[in-house]
Amino acid sequence: MSLTYEFYVQRAKAAESAADEATLTNVRERELRSAKAWRSMADRQLMIEAERVKADEVRAERREAEREANEAARRRREGSDG
Repeated sequence: MSLTYEFYVQRAKAAESAADEATLTNVRERELRSAKAWRSMADRQLMIEAERVKADEVRAERREAEREANEAARRRREGSDG
C-alpha cells in the first residue's frame, strides 16, 4: 500500500475529530499528538514527492545531454570515415 499525502491528511483529520469529541483530557491530548504526527508525515510526503519530481527532471536532462553527445560523436565518426 502506497501512503499518500491524502492518506496522511485524512488520518490527521480523523485524529482531530476524535480530539474534539474526547471528554477525557488525556484522550484529547493523545489525539492531538496523533494529529500533529500525521500532519508531519503529510508534510514530509509532499517534500518527498517534490524531490522525486525534481530528481526525475534532472535524470531526464542528463539522458538528453548524453543522447546529444552520443549523436554528435556518431556524426563526427561518420564525417571522418567519409
